[in-house]
Formats: sequence, structure tokens, C-alpha cells
Amino acid sequence: MTLRPAENAGARKPLVRQKWRPSLAMVVCAVLTTVTALPLAGLFFFRLYENQLIRQTEAELTVQCAVLAALFERELGSTPAKSSTSDVPSHDERPFTPIEPSLDLAGSKILGPRPDGVPPSSPPDAALLDIGRRLQPVLADAQKITLAGFRLLDPHGVVIAGGNEIGLSLAPVEEVAQALDGHYTSVLRLRRRNVPAPPLYSITRGTSVRVFAAMPVMIGREVAGVIYASRTPTNILKNLKAERHRVAAAVAAVVGGTLIVGFLFWRTITRPMHQLIGNMQAIGVAGRDAIRAPAHHGTRELAMLSQGFLEMAERLYDRTDYIANFAAHVSHELKSPLSSIQGAAELLRDSGADMSENERRKFLDNVIADAQRLTALLHRLRELARADNPQAGGSTTLASVVAAMRSAFSSLSIEAEGCLDQAVAMSADNVTIIFSHLADNAVRHEAKTLRIRARRSADLISVAVMNDGEPIADNNRDKIFMPFFTTRRESGGTGMGLGIVRSMLRAHLGSIHLSDTDAGVAFLLTFRAA
Repeated sequence: MTLRPAENAGARKPLVRQKWRPSLAMVVCAVLTTVTALPLAGLFFFRLYENQLIRQTEAELTVQCAVLAALFERELGSTPAKSSTSDVPSHDERPFTPIEPSLDLAGSKILGPRPDGVPPSSPPDAALLDIGRRLQPVLADAQKITLAGFRLLDPHGVVIAGGNEIGLSLAPVEEVAQALDGHYTSVLRLRRRNVPAPPLYSITRGTSVRVFAAMPVMIGREVAGVIYASRTPTNILKNLKAERHRVAAAVAAVVGGTLIVGFLFWRTITRPMHQLIGNMQAIGVAGRDAIRAPAHHGTRELAMLSQGFLEMAERLYDRTDYIANFAAHVSHELKSPLSSIQGAAELLRDSGADMSENERRKFLDNVIADAQRLTALLHRLRELARADNPQAGGSTTLASVVAAMRSAFSSLSIEAEGCLDQAVAMSADNVTIIFSHLADNAVRHEAKTLRIRARRSADLISVAVMNDGEPIADNNRDKIFMPFFTTRRESGGTGMGLGIVRSMLRAHLGSIHLSDTDAGVAFLLTFRAA
């Protein structure tokens, strides 16, 4: 049989509805690209790295404010007005009050630019201004190193040191007002720029904000001043520029890993699948000669798929050849008796009146014999069809089948030994059909004894069936399983008994082989154990 490709299949509709579908390579490429982009998407959409930079900046400002607050407090303690305070706890008596970063670029409210200072309602205390002048160099040196801006405020929010706002009040500023109430506060504010930001900075939100922290300086329970600090956090672009070599190496590693995974997928899955598809198309055009394994199987599953497909193709072509040969044999076997019946009927019709009674009876006997042969052939064909397509399931023991055989073939001495109580994976009717044909074949070849010996090996039960009848000629040993081959045609043999036995065993994953023996005939049968 030659399978026709789909384009030559006439009006037959395709079994799979034709529409656009993504290829396996497209799906794999999309998956790998998505997996590769997930880290970058997480950094961009969830602001993880930017938020970490914001909190790092806040933590640094908190430390710097704490140091300046301690320095400011020491300066305040040296003044007569403050040194006389009796309820101020010593440093050893103060509890630990750590301040954790709390700003969140995604969740915290971003305020507008910091308002400018305004003239105060009253000038600051002269002693505080003197302290501010002493600490001004410290603030200037710290700013040069940390790049943070510092302001020292008196208890009323007036700048006494830092920047060019000395003498102006920052009390209206929100975070300063909370610090004057004795609470540490940090906020995010929009950053003022003297020049427009580069277009590339638009991809990161961290370049447009500035962190402000206001820490109160407490003397006892009173606010003696405020340390007000601010700094622009480091942004992603600057970090990437500083770490450009490592970032490039990381990107190269990710891209390289993705390409390697894609190559392995193509090598182990995509290419073997295309080869298998090509083999399927070739088999559809060229037939059995094109059945061959792909050069590369890739994975174990594809190798199993390829093996299963090739075995299925082999079975289909074997089945096709079997049907073709079987049809030829059937037509040949049926043709002879039908031709004989037709010839006898024509002679009886045309010359029946001139024939003697013996001649007419002879012709009628021939017609009856040929009809009986046709009946036997049809019966064997039904048995063969049943053997090729048996009902699955069932089990029986060889002992019960042997008992039935002894009743059915009384002229044959049946001897049985071995593991007859072991159940085989076949129904009792099917096992009986197998041994009935073997016994009938032995009787037709003048056997007197049929010996059955069974033994179990792993999941198989091997059964040796031997008879003392006429041996099989050497030139016929390769033909005995062929349909319609018989050496007893004149005695009613159809040549289908052993074919039925082999088909029945094959359908149940068993087998039958002709064995060598010194006398008679021996077969070796294998059954699956139940």
C-alpha cells in the first residue's frame, strides 16, 4: 500500500483544522525572552533597586544627623544657660532609640520642592548663633565629603548654621515643624534643578527626588534645636555606569545562557521533531522503503515516539501485505471448488439427460464435496478473523484446557506435565481453539500421542507440544504457517489451522515456533502469565 500525501487525497477533508498556530521555536523563544526580561521588569516596575537606594540615603542621613545632634548637644551643654539644667539624663542613662529607614519610593508621598526660608518673628539667641559659627566649618567639611546639605536650627526653626539661609526661618516646612515637636521625620521632595535633566534620566524616578531628614536635639524633654539634612540619592544610571563592566558581564551571561538553552532545545527537541515529520511525509509518499529512524532523536521521549511511530508504520504495512496476500490466497482457494461446482452444474444442465445414474451421482458427489470444502474454508476464515481480533482479557489454566481436550479427542492420548496450574493471560475459549487445532493437526497426520510440557520463566509460560505423527518434510518447514498451505487437501485439510494458532497467540503477545525433534513434530508456544 502506498499512502497518498494530503495534497493528493482528493476531496478528503484534513483531520486537523487548518489555521495559524505558533511554531515550537516561536513558543520557546517567547518563553526564554520572558524569563530573561523578568529581572529587568521587576527592577523597573517594582522599583526595587531604586527604593533600596532611597533607604540607603535615608540611613546615611540619619547617622550624620545623629552625630551632628550629639555635637550640637555638647556645644549647648557648655553654655551657662544649658549647663545648669538638673533634669538632663546622662548619656549612660538614655535608652537606645534606633531609627530605621522608612521611606518608600512607591508608597511614600512625594512633596514639592522645599520652600525657601522666611524672615523670623524674632532674631535667634546670640549664644546659639555663636555655636552656629563654631560648627559652620564642620558642616562645610562634612558637605564636601558626603554631598549632603546641613542646616542647624534653633528651637524656633531659625537657621543658625549651614548654607546661605542663616537667620531665616524654616519653621513652616512640614518636616521641620514635626521635628520642632520632638519627632524625627524624613520625607521625599521633588528635586530642584538648575539645568534640565538628560532625557535618559526619565526612565528612573529616583533622579527627580531628594531625601530630607529633620532630627530634633533634645535637652531633657525640650527641643533645643534641629539638625536638618538633605541629599539626592544615588540613581540607577550612575550605579550602572560605575559598574558597567560587571553589568555588561552579567547581561552577557544571561544572554549567553539563554542562547545555550535555546540551542539545546533546538538540538534535542525542535530538530528531531522536524526530522520525524519529514520521515512521516516521506513514508506517505515512498512507502515502506522510506521507513527509517531519524539521525538524531534528542530526548528519550522523542526516541520513544519515533520508535512507536516506526513500529506502527511497519505494522500497518505488514497488515496491508497480509491482507493482500490473504485476499489472493482466499480467491485462489475459493476459485477451485467454485469452478468445479460451476462446471458440474453446466454439464448436468446440458448433458444430464444423456448421463447414467452413476455418472450423475458422481457429479453430484463432487458438487457436495466442493460445497463442503467451501463450508470448511468459510468456517476457518471465521476462526481466523476471530484469532486476528480476539476479545481481550480473561485467564485460564492449562489443566482445565487439557481436561477439555481429552474429552474432545478421545482417539488421542494426551499426556501433560509441568506448571499446568499456572494461569495464562487468555480466555479459556481462545486457549481451547489453539490446542484444538494442534490436536486436530496431529490426528490428521496419524499421531497417537500428544505430549504437553509447561514451565514458567519470569512473566512467560512456555509450552512444548509434541506428537508422534508424521514428521514435517524439510522443504515444508518454512511453509507450515502460511495460510492455505496443506499436504492433506484431499482429506479436507484447509491449511489454516496453524495460521489461526499463530494469529491468536500474536494477538495475545505470545508466539509459536517449530522445534527440532528426533521423531514426530514439536512446537514451542509462549503465553503471557496472568
